[in-house]
Amino acid sequence: MSSVLYDTPGPRAKRRNVLFSVVFVVLLALLLWWVWQKMDAKGQLKWSLWQPFTTSEAWTTYLLPGLGKTAKAAALSMVIALPLGAFFGIARMSDHRWARIPAGVVVEFFRSIPVLLLMLFANEFYARSTDVASEDRPLYAVVTGLVLYNASVLAEIVRAGILALPRGQSEAAYAIGLRKGQTMTGILLPQAVTAMLPAIVSQLVVIVKDTALGGVMIGFPELLNTRSTLAANYANVIQSFVVVAIIYIVINFLLTSFASWLEGRLRRSKRSTGAVLGAEDAVELNPAQVGGSLGTGAAA
Repeated sequence: MSSVLYDTPGPRAKRRNVLFSVVFVVLLALLLWWVWQKMDAKGQLKWSLWQPFTTSEAWTTYLLPGLGKTAKAAALSMVIALPLGAFFGIARMSDHRWARIPAGVVVEFFRSIPVLLLMLFANEFYARSTDVASEDRPLYAVVTGLVLYNASVLAEIVRAGILALPRGQSEAAYAIGLRKGQTMTGILLPQAVTAMLPAIVSQLVVIVKDTALGGVMIGFPELLNTRSTLAANYANVIQSFVVVAIIYIVINFLLTSFASWLEGRLRRSKRSTGAVLGAEDAVELNPAQVGGSLGTGAAA
């Protein structure tokens, strides 16, 4: 089916697409074969290098504790960054300059700084200006950097999601007497959540992956950091990288799968039921209008 954004390919286009697909599969197979040959020639496929991952010691001593630290830092960052991003995103759309301008400055400032620099600065700040214990400092620094950067990015996602809605949504809300705050929380945000969900989940995946920066630069004992200790003890650097990469892929796949399920559920729940909003319903939404035109219309 053709549309404004997509034209159904013709016979020549279909043959060309099939040819490109075959060439891609062949090239990918050759690349994998080349990697396999190189690793085999260097002895990296020996079972002795992979065998530690079949024992409980490698997991209970190194990988699982590191995974727990990664999950803790990512979860704290998500819980703080999501509402903070929503707050600043809505504040940037305020009619009041005293709210809109400072929110814009904060968002643009932290969105422009690399997250690694924010972590390093936070680590030095906690070390020199606070009484945070040295063993807790890396976690604080990682969470602080992730929150500051990702909250500013999420703020722009929220703002773009709300602005993407048709103007008729807010105009209809104002027409029945709802204030801007009521329109935002009751009309616009619930609809925008579904549209924003893919972008929000993509940013949450970035949060999970960026915890590794804290392990590399400030010694936070997350998954990638504990992997280096494991590799030093078992002399299996490449093998440990492969296993850790698979763990990250599984985590992010589960996160995106849950988001896809949630998005589908939200879309199904928001389908129109064909119900008509009556005057009594409108008065219930906005009790301030009971004595006004809506109340008069209902009484008539």
